Amino acid sequence: MPDPKYTLTQVLHDKWWVGVVSFAVALVVTPVVRRIAYRYKIVDRPDDLLKPHGRPIAYLGGLAMCVGLLTGLAVYLGVMPEAAQYWDELGTSLVDVNLGSIFLNPVWNLLFFAIAAVVITVVGLLDDLCDLKPKAKVLGQVIAAGILLVGGIGLRTGIVLFSILTVAWKFFGATPPEWLLLPPMWLLAPISVAVTVVLVIAACNATNLLDGLDGLCGGVTGIISLGFLALATYLALYGWPGHEGYDALRMGITLAMAGAVFGFLPYNIPPASIFMGDAGSMLLGFFVAVMMALFCREHNPRWFMAACAVFALPILDTALAVVRRLLARKSIFAGDRSHLYDQLVDRGMTVKQVVAMFYVLAILAALIGVLAAIFLRTRYAAILYVVLLIVIWTVFGWMGMIKPPPHPSKPHAGAPPDGEGGNP
Repeated sequence: MPDPKYTLTQVLHDKWWVGVVSFAVALVVTPVVRRIAYRYKIVDRPDDLLKPHGRPIAYLGGLAMCVGLLTGLAVYLGVMPEAAQYWDELGTSLVDVNLGSIFLNPVWNLLFFAIAAVVITVVGLLDDLCDLKPKAKVLGQVIAAGILLVGGIGLRTGIVLFSILTVAWKFFGATPPEWLLLPPMWLLAPISVAVTVVLVIAACNATNLLDGLDGLCGGVTGIISLGFLALATYLALYGWPGHEGYDALRMGITLAMAGAVFGFLPYNIPPASIFMGDAGSMLLGFFVAVMMALFCREHNPRWFMAACAVFALPILDTALAVVRRLLARKSIFAGDRSHLYDQLVDRGMTVKQVVAMFYVLAILAALIGVLAAIFLRTRYAAILYVVLLIVIWTVFGWMGMIKPPPHPSKPHAGAPPDGEGGNP
């Protein structure tokens, strides 16, 4: 392994405080929007099944996180490394209509990420207020993905599929064909568009499904953001030629989102005084999708696979929900109380114990993803992930979690009154 091109101090010294700004803003704005929510009755009211909290709880936490994120990004846009150069290059590229340079410019990328983040937050907020139909939510997610693509993020996500096929080709001792090593744009572009849209829809719904207990989605996604930050920092330490803009982009977005999440979390841990709602859970899922798309840019599948491993807990919970509903011949959009965390509560654990357990599992997933990417060759990391997936799924089956017994019409007696509800 070659020596790093930069030190950790050089990589972080002009960026770390972006997270501090986002944290401070979210910490201040959250109680403000909470007061607004209670004043105008923008609250999540309990029901007899999916919302077991004992009293109406304020929504709009996602709005506070979005404000924190946007504030961090706004500051970063002004003082990011080589900011003046990127702004000048963007102006020249726009005048010359040089699309290639525009799409690779970090300033352009960040601007459209911010626009898309606002769109996805608004879609989630409308769902909180008006209970949108699944098709409407998916349409909003597709629009946000389209904005990302216009902003140059996601235009090369398809490269990860070609990279995985290349690794598989080499694993069996064959020489990869030229179209795998250098895929033509006519083939790469449509695949990248499809992959980006799928990433956004899948990640938004994964975090939405995880948002079922106080502090669960926010804390787990905050840990995931730190895992992404570790991956982004490691890549920035080596500063591979041509990737400096990617490094600045990944680190700026991750720091801003991590700060916003942890600024909101003190008000959301059990017992929560405010919920993030779909506005927050979809924003967090959107952030995850963006980071996965950015890790695809490395032309090496190990970083994308590592990002998936870091995000493994929401992926597993979503897969469990989909398989369970298919086996029960129910719509995959039908709400139930058989999520992994619900089943643990039904087995006698308290909300705080389940949330703490998920935090530990999220930390383990992040460590496995980061360490495997750094110290293992791609093929061995892939084998490790597959083995762990088989083991985990076997445990799910052994514990009866894949097809749990039917639940009563009301929450289990062990379900506490302070669980966050509102999501299927």
